[in-house]
Formats: sequence, structure tokens, C-alpha cells
Amino acid sequence: MTQAKAFPEGETIQWLVELIHQSGLDLNLLKKTWESEGKSIFGYASPTTAIHGPRWDHALIQKIVTPGSRVLDCGCGSGDLLVELIRDHHVLGQGIEIDPVEVQIAVQHGVPVLQADLDVGLDGFGDDIFDFVILERTLQTVHRPLDVLKEMLRVGKVVIASFPNFAHWRNRLQLFLEGRMPQTPSIPYGWYETPNIHHMTIRDFKESLQIINAQIVEGYARSGGLVHPCRDSMI
Repeated sequence: MTQAKAFPEGETIQWLVELIHQSGLDLNLLKKTWESEGKSIFGYASPTTAIHGPRWDHALIQKIVTPGSRVLDCGCGSGDLLVELIRDHHVLGQGIEIDPVEVQIAVQHGVPVLQADLDVGLDGFGDDIFDFVILERTLQTVHRPLDVLKEMLRVGKVVIASFPNFAHWRNRLQLFLEGRMPQTPSIPYGWYETPNIHHMTIRDFKESLQIINAQIVEGYARSGGLVHPCRDSMI
């Protein structure tokens, strides 16, 4: 992607990436396979591809996930994303959610969901049984994020993750000028009530992947209403 796409304002930078385990999948083979189906693993949001809707991460995930694939959504909430994927791509979807209220809503939406704690692991699933494993805006809320990522890479061929970037300039400005923990549309909580226990930056995330032997296939960032591919210099 060489051009940014416009999205509604009002949310600080998020990062969405695809990960694969270095020893678990042939990246070149995956790329060739998907390109043969008319979709490039390195070009989902090319200048000729339109992305619409208030949930830009949902729009990108819709373009990444292949029809008929097996999808596990970790921290699926009320199941909105799985509803879209099942409806639009006829995926075989499974959700995991710890909040019983959200689980009940997801079930009412017709989404198969298990109530479980991601920090406990994914022992109920075998190796490589999912084509895609998704973790949206949840990584910063778990107690052992690297263990969660390792488990996701174990049960799936491709992991899709998104998180708020704590190093966004608005967050830095609040820290510098106001001397307090930032509050933004994507980090809306006060320090005393936030579920976000592991704030991270894009650089933090990239460096941590070396620990679990994973590599980034593609990354996108959103800032100021624009979505664009991540540069190596981004932090």
C-alpha cells in the first residue's frame, strides 16, 4: 500500500498486524497461494482497494480472512466480528470470551463461544487447527501477553492482533504537559479503573516477537483518521 485511506476521526493510533510463527508456516507458499486467489498477503489495502466503515480493523480483517477458513476470535466480546465473518465469508468461527454478559450476547447473535480466560491457555485446541486466530484490542489486558501470543501461534497458522499504541504523540503530549496517564478515545479509562495492564508501543511489540520466534507479515497503523502501512521507523 502506497497511499493512506481516510477513516472517521476520533480514535488514537491502533496497530493491526498479522503474525506467523517462523517455524510453523512457509510464508512464500502462503503468499503464492493467496495471490493465486486474487489477494496478496502484502497488499490488502492497496491504493485500488476501498476500506469502509467505522471499525477500520474489522474492515482490514475482512480483507485478510479467506472465505471458508477456520477462525478463532480470542476476546471476541459480543461476537460482532465473527457475525460479520460468518455472514460475509462463511467462515467456521469460534469465539473465546471471559465476560459472562458478553458471552450471553454473543450466543444470542448465533456465535459459538466458550467462556474462558486467555491467560490460562488454549489447551482445549490442537495445533494448527485454525487458519486465522484474532486478538482485537485485548493483548494489553491479559496478564501474560507473550504466552497468549505463543498459544495463538500454536493453534493457528496466522495470528491477527491489534492494540493501542501508547507512544502515540497525543499520549506523549498528555504525559509531558499534564503529567498524568493519557486518556484518549482508544484508551478512555482512568488509571484506577483501566483494564489495560500492559501498555506497549509498536517498537515494544516488534522487539518482543523475537522472544517468541514470530515474524510480522504485514502491519497497519491508524492515526488522525488515516490508515497506512507501518514503517520500520514507527514506534
